[in-house]
Amino acid sequence: MNELLKAVETEKNPNIPELGPGDAVSVHVKIKEGDRERIQEFKGTVLYVTNKGQTGTFTVRRVASNGIGVERTFLLRSPRIDKVVVERRNKVRKARLYYLRERTGKRARLKQKFS
Repeated sequence: MNELLKAVETEKNPNIPELGPGDAVSVHVKIKEGDRERIQEFKGTVLYVTNKGQTGTFTVRRVASNGIGVERTFLLRSPRIDKVVVERRNKVRKARLYYLRERTGKRARLKQKFS
């Protein structure tokens, strides 16, 4: 049975660094439109990370035009992710930052981690 599971298992994407909640990241995703492929950037704050082996995910939230919040969940082992750039590491005290959904402007700021 273990051999069967290992055959189906995908390797971890080497372009994704260690992420934590509160990190300001830029995710570069490959988008396929017809027969062409391009890279689209999604910048935002990591709300939470789940490291459950094969199905590990991380969710990124950004505020789009007109103050509308957009959240997008990415697989940690996805080959569609070209790269993830951590622009800033922020200090948070919770593992899941759901409270950022109700906050806007200065109330939604996080303190930067210096270490």
